[in-house]
Amino acid sequence: MAGSLVDRMVGAAFLNVGTYEEVEHDDTATGQAAAVVAMVAVATAIGGWNFGVTAVVGGAVSALVKWLIWAGITFLVGTKLFGGTATWGELLRTLGFAQAPGILAVLALVPVLGWGVLLVVSLWVAVAAFIAIRQALDIGNGKTFLTVLVGLLFSLVLSGILPGSL
Repeated sequence: MAGSLVDRMVGAAFLNVGTYEEVEHDDTATGQAAAVVAMVAVATAIGGWNFGVTAVVGGAVSALVKWLIWAGITFLVGTKLFGGTATWGELLRTLGFAQAPGILAVLALVPVLGWGVLLVVSLWVAVAAFIAIRQALDIGNGKTFLTVLVGLLFSLVLSGILPGSL
C-alpha cells in the first residue's frame, strides 16, 4: 500500500475507517505514524507558545515514548482481556495516525482561540484513537470502550497516581 503521509493524515483526521485499516495492514507505515506523532508534538509545543528547542525536542521525544507505551497497554488489554486480534505494530500505526487532528493544536497560538482549540483537538484525537483501537483490534464499540477504560486505569496505576500503585 502506498498511501502518502498527507493523504493518510487527512483520512485519519476525517475518521475514515478505510485509512485506519490501510495503515493497520501496512508494515511500512510505522515510520509515517511516528512522524505524525512527532509533528503533532511540535504543533502542540508551538500552540502552547513553547518555541524553545528543548521544549520542542523534549515534547517530541516524550510524545513518542507515550505513544509506544499506550500502544503496548492497549495491545495487552485489548488482546488478553477482550479478545482483540491485533499485533502491537498494528496498534502502534493506527494510534499514531489517530493523532493527526492534533496538528491543529498550532492554532492555539491565536489568542481568541487558545484553550478552545486545544479542547476540540483533544476530543477529536480521543474519538480518532477510539476508532484506531477498534479497527486494529477488530472488536466492537463496547469492548473498545472497555479496552480504553481499563488501559487508562492501568496507566494511572503505572504512573503512581492511584493509591496502592506499583
